[in-house]
Amino acid sequence: MNLSTQIFAFLAALLHVMIFLLESIWFMRPSVYKRFGATTRKDAEAKRLFAFNQGFYNLFLAVGIFVGLAVLQSGGNRVVAQTLVLFCCFSMFCAGLVLLFSGGRRMVRAAVMQALFPLLAWSTWFLI
Repeated sequence: MNLSTQIFAFLAALLHVMIFLLESIWFMRPSVYKRFGATTRKDAEAKRLFAFNQGFYNLFLAVGIFVGLAVLQSGGNRVVAQTLVLFCCFSMFCAGLVLLFSGGRRMVRAAVMQALFPLLAWSTWFLI
């Protein structure tokens, strides 16, 4: 796996850790829940469990990339490491597409942010 692919995968994982923090740890802060469409604390309470759960999905995908990259860097099984990294990137990219097509125009920015680094990781893996 080339360095460009590893860097983009790492950036995708870092972004998804940040998303985890927003959705699962900091969600009840007004500045955060408003980003996710909740206008009042009561709205945020109603969405809190969904956001909490969703944040952990993002964290698990990020951890998959970190583990895959660690295995790759430590000289472990290259096929297993690449498969783990690329599968997690593919899952992140597909989640971005789901967000794009289900959320409409208001979710374009979030969907692009979520899908961009995983797409770049895949693109550089195929092209270089």
